[in-house]
Amino acid sequence: MYPSVCPFCENVYKYGICPSCKEKIVYIRQPRCMKCGKPLRKEEQEYCRDCQKKKYAFEAGKSIWVHKAPVSQGIYRFKYKNRRCYGEIFAAEMAAELGDAVKQWKIEEIIPVPLHRSRQRIRGYNQAQILAEELGKRLDLPVNKDAVKRIQKTRPQKVLGSRDRIRNLKGAFGVTKSWIPKKCVLVIDDIYTTGNTIHRVAKVLKNAGAQKVYFLTISIGQGL
Repeated sequence: MYPSVCPFCENVYKYGICPSCKEKIVYIRQPRCMKCGKPLRKEEQEYCRDCQKKKYAFEAGKSIWVHKAPVSQGIYRFKYKNRRCYGEIFAAEMAAELGDAVKQWKIEEIIPVPLHRSRQRIRGYNQAQILAEELGKRLDLPVNKDAVKRIQKTRPQKVLGSRDRIRNLKGAFGVTKSWIPKKCVLVIDDIYTTGNTIHRVAKVLKNAGAQKVYFLTISIGQGL
């Protein structure tokens, strides 16, 4: 048994995020984009630059932190270095910070963004599924890890430009035939960057009968 550690500095700490890291991380507060939840500079702004220009299939979403150090380092270890236990800490933060929003959205089911089966076989787990399951326990909501499948093996979004990211995800996701459509569903992922992944998942869910799709992520890029 290994001792509990802070997900950001990895120093031994029993209670999630240590006080030192709590002072460094940036919790997102108002003003924030009404669509994607990115932090904004001005109170009078309603939408970030991306959401002013693009039409997304999801209704709205929120994230806990801005994606910069030490948050980015902790998520990297959670995602690629088998720190699955960090999912419990991140989900607890999600529930505490964003649980009220989930209640307002009247969510009926939580759906994690899927990995392609070959990538999940190599990694050994899907970090979005871990987050979704831990959040579902805390908010007493059902989680359906099989509702959406990644039917095409795509290149990692982080290595692509904005146009290539859009093309990369076209046709990447599908909804299983056994899925029973819900009015309001919540999609879970680790990071929101351009929004293309969440958009594509929301689009296939709506095509399959979902009325409204929202999302939560651990972190998000800085808005303007």
